[in-house]
Amino acid sequence: MSTINAANITDGTDTVATGYVVNGSEKCWCMFTGTGTIAIQNSLNVSSLYDQGTGDYDINLTSSLNANNGAHVCWSSTFHTTRSSTGSASTIEIYTAGSDNSAQDTALVVGTTRGDLA
Repeated sequence: MSTINAANITDGTDTVATGYVVNGSEKCWCMFTGTGTIAIQNSLNVSSLYDQGTGDYDINLTSSLNANNGAHVCWSSTFHTTRSSTGSASTIEIYTAGSDNSAQDTALVVGTTRGDLA
């Protein structure tokens, strides 16, 4: 395997320090159908999904984070409340709810995380 060491990356117009690219890039993202039989539509660094119950999903990472401290963000297509937390360095939990804050499945869910890979 080859290693490239560089302090900056440029596209000819803008220059950014490689630390921003390494530390600020998405380490996992997943877009999936959250109703019926859940299914990944597109993803990066995702091995599988698990339906924990109504409005409760797990995204399982192919390559784990270094620690249980990733920065997680999620969105859903139709409901008012989404939140994510991490169950472990290798699983991101996502919860979706309706306008009354009760757990509800949603048609489209997107989850992402940033952090250091193990």
